[in-house]
Amino acid sequence: QVQLVESGGGLVQAGGSLRLSCAASGRTFRTYAMGWFRQAPGKERAFVAATSWSGDSAYYADFVKGRFTISRDNAKNTVYLQMNSLKPEDTAVYYCAADRSGFRLTTAQAMSYSTYDYWGQGTQVTVSS
Repeated sequence: QVQLVESGGGLVQAGGSLRLSCAASGRTFRTYAMGWFRQAPGKERAFVAATSWSGDSAYYADFVKGRFTISRDNAKNTVYLQMNSLKPEDTAVYYCAADRSGFRLTTAQAMSYSTYDYWGQGTQVTVSS
């Protein structure tokens, strides 16, 4: 069983930045594709970004392209989401997720909630106007 623990959320003004971290337990982290999703009040969980197990591929939702960057450090079992130029509409609980298949994901798979096997508890990001 893999445990994922997010951190780095908080309150920030519009235009500001935050870096979210997701620490994973287990020795097989380096074989997992990792994703970030978010859920705003009253809305469904939405894809934000994902990275392949090697880190050589990254996928982004259109609404974060150019503002958010996903990265990973396999030596630290950690995936990051650098969020810049934050907007009030980015306010949500952010979740990281892991896909244990070891396969290289298609873009559609990387963006799909159902691809991921493990989920963290989430971290709140609030962007004030």
